[in-house]
Amino acid sequence: MSNQYVEKVLSVHHWNDTLFSFRTTRNPAFRFEAGQFAMIGLMVEGRPLLRAYSMACAPYDEELEFLSIKVQNGPLTSRLQKIVPGDEVLIGRKATGTLLHDNLVPGRNLYFLSTGTGLAPFMSLIRDPATYERFEKVVLVHGVRLVSELAYEHFIREELPADELIGEMVAAQLIYHPTVTREEYPNRGRVTELFGSDDWFASLGLPVADAAHDRVMLCGSPAMLADMKVMLEGKGFVEGSSSTPATYVVERAFVEK
Repeated sequence: MSNQYVEKVLSVHHWNDTLFSFRTTRNPAFRFEAGQFAMIGLMVEGRPLLRAYSMACAPYDEELEFLSIKVQNGPLTSRLQKIVPGDEVLIGRKATGTLLHDNLVPGRNLYFLSTGTGLAPFMSLIRDPATYERFEKVVLVHGVRLVSELAYEHFIREELPADELIGEMVAAQLIYHPTVTREEYPNRGRVTELFGSDDWFASLGLPVADAAHDRVMLCGSPAMLADMKVMLEGKGFVEGSSSTPATYVVERAFVEK
């Protein structure tokens, strides 16, 4: 038996010249938890070429969705960005990852801190009812360089609060804070700058995050992850895992190729 399912591309959305998302069919046997990733790819010269991609859809969705950058010379993304509906992609049978609620100890507010395509696992988590059942407020921060890189902005602001299943929880508990660094936009600044600012928390109407009460999940660029790790641990946060749940978790399977 192959280690991958063969799924059909249903739709492709190009957000800009460097970012796209796509939806595929989903084998009923494929199971995952919100926040996990799988190995995704294409057959290239008779062999599977795979990279780690987080599922951007909810665990209960009948289709699968993924968010990807475009690297013109990237072994995989130079090809993947050209897919069209009807094409076939490979999806690994086993989902994994560290961005799971069970890897955190219970807390008050949950912060999802992301840059670029690091948004993907949080798109799954903000569609998971368990996210809202476990925490009072859920704060999604998405840092990008350009406004056009704010994938799913309209969906998060307009469509998700109207969702029949979780819309009421989203409207009451989700705080979405997209932020841009290289263009004019209502929210400016790097993710690390915001999280380190007492004024930013006040602007959200929330107390400053602390390790005694709040929990953090990180996914994004290696630089952001490294800087946030230093900042969080300086505030007393401890990295969690499946064997030892704690106060923050990091996903390091970041797609750059």
